[in-house]
Amino acid sequence: MHIPEGLIPAQQAAAWYVPAVSFVGVGLVGLKRRLVVKPELRPLIGLMGAFVFLISLIPLPVPGLGTVSHPCGTPMAAILLGPFTATVLGSVALFLQSLFFAHGGITSWGANVIAMAVGGSFSAYGVFRVSRRAGLGIGVAAGMAGLIGDLVTYGITSFQLALALHGDEAVLNVWGAAFASFLPTQVPLAIAEALFTAGVVVFIANQRAELLEGAVVRP
Repeated sequence: MHIPEGLIPAQQAAAWYVPAVSFVGVGLVGLKRRLVVKPELRPLIGLMGAFVFLISLIPLPVPGLGTVSHPCGTPMAAILLGPFTATVLGSVALFLQSLFFAHGGITSWGANVIAMAVGGSFSAYGVFRVSRRAGLGIGVAAGMAGLIGDLVTYGITSFQLALALHGDEAVLNVWGAAFASFLPTQVPLAIAEALFTAGVVVFIANQRAELLEGAVVRP
């Protein structure tokens, strides 16, 4: 998912920065207010930040696209802390990875934030909330959120690549080809993300419910 430097045109890279900075800014303001009211959330936020950073640093190269597949971690963070906080954590992880590990890039940071931090967080949060309201168990809801959040991230990345690389081809055709190129590596990762998201959320809800005070999930 980490789109590297130079793969998307400068104008498009700048355009992706606008919504990315907006989402991160709103998330930072909300997080600051939240911590004033509930400072006990700091350990969980720190843990989720480290989790998103580490798990999204596991790359599998995707042949022909010049980018990689990897788990996201933002779906779990969104379930536990809400999508705006998860967006902030994902944006920080992506910045540090581009700066110190050559995963992604500074110019492509905005695009990567929209795909993984925003897309992965908000889609997963929406799926989780709808699933819970429909009466599904917390494990099933979390698993579905992890799966969909992961795949939505790569759907958005494929669209970003299609906009950048389509040439004379129709954008939707290139998007389909790019997304299909991700699937052999990403589907197993998405299933794995569904399983560990479900497992961790169920464990926390059942065994360490006090960690969820002030978070999104309730046992």
